[in-house]
Amino acid sequence: MTRMKTNPGRMGARQIYEALRDQILARVYGIDGLLPSSRALAGEMGVARSTVTVAYEQLAAEGFIETRHGARPRVARAVVERGRMRAAPRPLARKPRLSQFGERLHQDPPRWIEPSRGLVANFRYGELSPSDFPVLAWKKAVTAAMTRKPERLAYDDPCGALRLRTALQGHLWRSRGVRCEVEQIVVVNGSQQGLDICARLLLDAGDRFVMEDPGYQMARHTFAATGAETVPIPVDADGLETARLDGVEARLAYVTPSHQYPLGGVMPIGRRHDLLAWARKVDAYVIEDDYDSEYRYDTKPIPPLHALEGSENVIYLGTVSKTLSPTLRIGYLVVPAALRSLFAAAKQIMDRHTPLIEQDALAAMLESGAYDSHVRRVRRRNAVRQQALLNALRRRLGDRVRVEGTAAGLHVVAWFDGLPPRREDALIKAARAKGVGIYPVSALLVGARRAQKAVGLVMGYSALEVAQIERGCKLLAQTVAELD
Repeated sequence: MTRMKTNPGRMGARQIYEALRDQILARVYGIDGLLPSSRALAGEMGVARSTVTVAYEQLAAEGFIETRHGARPRVARAVVERGRMRAAPRPLARKPRLSQFGERLHQDPPRWIEPSRGLVANFRYGELSPSDFPVLAWKKAVTAAMTRKPERLAYDDPCGALRLRTALQGHLWRSRGVRCEVEQIVVVNGSQQGLDICARLLLDAGDRFVMEDPGYQMARHTFAATGAETVPIPVDADGLETARLDGVEARLAYVTPSHQYPLGGVMPIGRRHDLLAWARKVDAYVIEDDYDSEYRYDTKPIPPLHALEGSENVIYLGTVSKTLSPTLRIGYLVVPAALRSLFAAAKQIMDRHTPLIEQDALAAMLESGAYDSHVRRVRRRNAVRQQALLNALRRRLGDRVRVEGTAAGLHVVAWFDGLPPRREDALIKAARAKGVGIYPVSALLVGARRAQKAVGLVMGYSALEVAQIERGCKLLAQTVAELD
């Protein structure tokens, strides 16, 4: 419903009109969304329905909304898309007083990039194809969860529904060799909330944390917002260069050993043991982000850090964002037993618990085998997509491109050794002009600590069909040729 700034009891038609106009221009209702009915809005605002009707008539007269008898008003798409009319300028607000956390976040905020529309091929990582989602299986599980009558409607265990945690315990043992107690599993709203809880509980201002360089920037932003200092450690073909940890004092390390993001290396067993030995020596926690371990193509699975001997300091982080959908916001942590109650308390004060309907539905899919069946199906589909990408890059670009990180995951890294880093922006802009979205490795580096000698692209393929991949690579090859 509409939120007005002034006292609702004193609002007139003009005030309601201005508030709705500003919200329409700010896309509160989208580019063609529905507004409340005049009756509903009048009831919410505590004014006569005729007052709202006058406001709506003025909005319609100026072209902001479209009205039809018996239907709710709808935003006029043309007004919002073309920006033909603007709200009156507002006075500048005073600088807000923020906490130290707020100031740090203000100085170094993460970037949200709005999904591009209308591209021939968008090689953005982290997106999935809607055609891959198991609509029927998920609908069946959600419907069953919604029709199951609970004893009462009440808050649940902040660690997550017992049914889901029990199902996850079995799944992790079968698929990843992770052995844990149900009590060690904490269900969270995606991996991002898991990282946030770890940051709040394990880091203070002035502490240090180890990050892969290049690495996952959302993790770095989350940890840095606490006031802790980043210690970037370079990555090679085998993941984090653990030899560089000698002499490093830190409270925690964040790693993606099963498929390093973004370069794609799989950390060998020797380095895994070295990392665990370092963590024990300096009394640090290791956050193991197993974000897309379900997708292995030409490599045998290596046991996760959590499954190795001496892993008492490991916090295992998993998610269904790369198997089902990032829109579901379901992830899970496997925490050391000594931290279980603390993580439960942190989750409780954040949001009580993750929504129960989705938890119940996921549990049902895990129990029935529908989830494992779905993963096998999308693994085959993404193997086909990856091979199509590799073939197209090889055919269109030949020795002008060098591809890494093909053993697992939902993306590869394409290095253009003939293009120096200074040509990166030109390549991205020229490709976008042709309808191809490409994303550089350089955006994932920590500052200028690591010299990059060529343009590198992180190329995701899991949201594309084979025809789009072929067309996108053709246009990318044309762009590269024009820049040579």
